[in-house]
Amino acid sequence: MMKLMRFVKPYRWLLALSIMLIFAQANLDLALPDYLSRIVNTGIQQGGVQDAMPEAIRASEMDKVVIFLSAEDKEDILASYSLVTDSSPDYDTYLKQYPTLETEPIYVLNDIPQSEIERLDPAMAKALLTISGIEKAMEDPATAAEMGFDSSRLPPGMNVFDVLGQLPAAQLEQITASVDEKFSELGETMIVQAGVNVVRKEYEALGMDTEAIQNNYILTSGAWMLGLTLLSGIATIIVGYLSAKIAAGMARDIRRDVFQHVESFSSTEFDKFSTASLITRTTNDVTQIQMVSMMMIRMMFYAPLMGVGGIIKVITNESPLAWIIGVAVLMLVSLIAIVFSLSLPKFKIIQSLTDRINLVARENLTGMMVVRAFTMEGFEEKRFDVANKDLTAVSLFINRVMVVMMPLMMLIMNVMLLGVIWFGANEVAASNMQVGDMMAFMQYAMQIVMAFLMLSMMFIMIPRASVSADRIHEVLSTEPHIHDPKEAKKFAEPFKGEIEFRNVSFRYPGGDIDAVQNISFVAKPGQTTAFIGSTGAGKSTIVNLIPRFYEVSDGSIFIDGIDIRDVTQHDLREKIGYVPQKSALFSGTIESNLLYADKDATSDMLQSAIDIAQAREFVSEKPEGMATEIAQGGTNVSGGQKQRLSIARAIVKKPPIYILDDSFSALDFKTDSALRRAFKEKSKDSTLLIVTQRVSTIKNAEQIIVLDDGRIVGKGTHNELMETCETYKEIALSQLNMEELA
Repeated sequence: MMKLMRFVKPYRWLLALSIMLIFAQANLDLALPDYLSRIVNTGIQQGGVQDAMPEAIRASEMDKVVIFLSAEDKEDILASYSLVTDSSPDYDTYLKQYPTLETEPIYVLNDIPQSEIERLDPAMAKALLTISGIEKAMEDPATAAEMGFDSSRLPPGMNVFDVLGQLPAAQLEQITASVDEKFSELGETMIVQAGVNVVRKEYEALGMDTEAIQNNYILTSGAWMLGLTLLSGIATIIVGYLSAKIAAGMARDIRRDVFQHVESFSSTEFDKFSTASLITRTTNDVTQIQMVSMMMIRMMFYAPLMGVGGIIKVITNESPLAWIIGVAVLMLVSLIAIVFSLSLPKFKIIQSLTDRINLVARENLTGMMVVRAFTMEGFEEKRFDVANKDLTAVSLFINRVMVVMMPLMMLIMNVMLLGVIWFGANEVAASNMQVGDMMAFMQYAMQIVMAFLMLSMMFIMIPRASVSADRIHEVLSTEPHIHDPKEAKKFAEPFKGEIEFRNVSFRYPGGDIDAVQNISFVAKPGQTTAFIGSTGAGKSTIVNLIPRFYEVSDGSIFIDGIDIRDVTQHDLREKIGYVPQKSALFSGTIESNLLYADKDATSDMLQSAIDIAQAREFVSEKPEGMATEIAQGGTNVSGGQKQRLSIARAIVKKPPIYILDDSFSALDFKTDSALRRAFKEKSKDSTLLIVTQRVSTIKNAEQIIVLDDGRIVGKGTHNELMETCETYKEIALSQLNMEELA
């Protein structure tokens, strides 16, 4: 995947925005369990009261509290409150909030930082709980006696707190130390939660509406949860849109670059990559990259943030159940590693098998007429069935791995949740954990496991995409064998079109011997140079060297005295009208195929080309005429019609050089003769090179080059060769009688 990172560069700002939104979404999602914990712990269990430091407390209660505080805590807590009496300037305001102020003074909490409140909470909670415990004990004489208090022995008008308040400082410190020791077994969180219940009673004593406090807290926390969820949903939608936009843009750019790069390939590169493979790489492989890119943006960044963030939250909260998540994560990582090791080799195979099935299907559909002619339908069905079964077997293996993996992951997740509930309930019962904290822990556990589930999905998708990326990179990194010169020359004007081969040899890539050897000749403008010889003699190879479809291995080719390697391929091919051995038409109309040579060609130019190519008769027979649709590959026209349209297309270009590579083979002798006469008249000033097997086609050519086994064995006119070249004479006599050869 890293090999294609340059395609991400145009979308780096969109990617950065997506990552920022994903980061925000992860933080929003991670905050939700905390709010759930607060609703349960504070909203339900604590009645909406958050701290053991009450926002207001009666002066009589504060006098009791300070008895059980250390000197340092006493100073800090008293400094955190302000005494309000009936002579205070804001008396009326506080009276509405705290009706008990009418009968006795109260202390009101100052505006201090929350961190300071949380620091003083445990000390205040211990004092309040001690006071509550003593008050309950005094209501039961037997319990009071056990604690060393006997209300009957107290002086008239005094209570136990008055007596405690008059004790020496040393004794008060002992009492404070005893209180701390009593609560040492409980954690500070549990102490504060227990102290909050005493604060609620104090609020009731102050005349406050405790039910409204609870409802307000729950509704406020719920509103925050709803708001965070909505923001997370919006972020998810935007990230989904951006990821789809980035992935689609990348896929478009990759397809464009692959297509443009393939267009620069010479025939040497096309010999390396099959057509089916190039199609698969441009479609199926790019689709894999697109899909994984989109999923990576949405999951690859989100999942680690959720997993790591959840783990940090659990560690920060010092949960006694953290070990359960550790075991679950270890099991998940082990499972993912096993699946990854099993699947990766198969993903490398599956793309090559896709190439294979595309190749078989393409060959079958292209050669359907041949298959039927030789009644080989059964053989082709078996061949396709083998390729299909191979692909199916690998796909089934991968799917079976996936089928096994998902239930195992769900089993791990459910066992983990069961463990959280079981051990969490024991911790709650032992007062080591609050119910809300356990519920929040379950949420974090789910988020962490789901993060690993998402990562596991990516680990399954990435290997196949990685294989696809390698295949695409292989195409893009393949340097064309034929290059334009850095400082290109230009053909002189006026352009003549004289072609000269000087000791040209060529060997196909990977070949052991030269396909053509030491070829030298000159093709002049206004003349026809024909190539004839047995099959495999090198005729098509020679003419394919002129437009640089292949590069010569040795020697040089000159046009108007300039080596064709010194000009750009565009300038070279612009001078050539090429009709390939296998005629190629494109889907569209007859007119659009002719305009392929010159998009600015007029209707008269098209009609003239049709007439010269002897295609007027069958074009006129079509109801739509020039607007007749041509199927892909020209499958709805005959071989002869296809050849004539290909020749007409070359004529529309009006090039100074024509190369006709066995372009009359599908024509009858009458049409062949008429076409050559009309073509000769039209191209009388052009250089014409013809490859053919027919002696009748080239009988009147100014120069005939006879090839045998890649070498020139004869050169001259028809009459000269009949006298001097035995190879040509054998070919001629095998096709025509002596009268026709005269």
